[in-house]
Amino acid sequence: MAFTNINFSRLAPQAVMTVRRLLRRAGYDVVRYHHTVHPVARMLRLFDQYHVRQLFDVGANVGQFGSFIRKSGYQGKLVSFEPLSAAFSHLKERAVGDRDWTVVQMGLGDFSGQATINIAGNSESSSFLKMLPRHAVAAPNSTYVGTETVQIRTLDDVLEQYADPNQPLFVKLDTQGFEKKIVEGARRSLGRICGFKLEVSVDPLYEGEPILPEMVEFMADHGYQLMGVEPGWSHEATGQMLQLEGVFFRPMLTLPVSAAGKWLLPSPDKP
Repeated sequence: MAFTNINFSRLAPQAVMTVRRLLRRAGYDVVRYHHTVHPVARMLRLFDQYHVRQLFDVGANVGQFGSFIRKSGYQGKLVSFEPLSAAFSHLKERAVGDRDWTVVQMGLGDFSGQATINIAGNSESSSFLKMLPRHAVAAPNSTYVGTETVQIRTLDDVLEQYADPNQPLFVKLDTQGFEKKIVEGARRSLGRICGFKLEVSVDPLYEGEPILPEMVEFMADHGYQLMGVEPGWSHEATGQMLQLEGVFFRPMLTLPVSAAGKWLLPSPDKP
């Protein structure tokens, strides 16, 4: 066989497109795993850039994110917080055998004490806030089926107990509209937190929750820049994205970490 007329530089892209077309017909896809285009690769690259070796997983539910981030390659310290008794029992089982994964039964917010959380039929949509009708219409299995009184504390309270003061901390929040309250409960400790991963609604799904533009502004006001966006929950019928994941870090100009483990933030009176 003669190969003189074959353009080998185009064989790989053509083969990938053929595979993608076949997979798309079956409802799947193949994408390039690179930090410039893939959300998981981007987050792990940012972890490397910011030397993230400890991570708080707030609103852990049954440990979906913890298991995912471990399988994705993160090997540092992981602390998962989950207030619901039923979900926490599954979370505890999931963390067995991982000596660097600590699980804590509690919720986080802007105060310390007790609070009533609404339990969703699907568990993962449970929230301290009232669910709006558009959420229930888009996901009927998420409607509330009960309540539970749980322990709640602030990030300021738990940081000293569960975080190493000499290492930057990354915090993932998936708390169904309560994310802003949790950040507000970390005013003393924000200097030790290099970044956040926040679930943010595009349209309001819970009563009183801030939506995307407000949260981006709120995080910017506290010194965090949006560095990545991951698709979240979408309406099954229309395809409209209802929630997304925003990845926020201190701007690169604030690097590096000081000896005390705090980020060197720009002075507020300087441009």
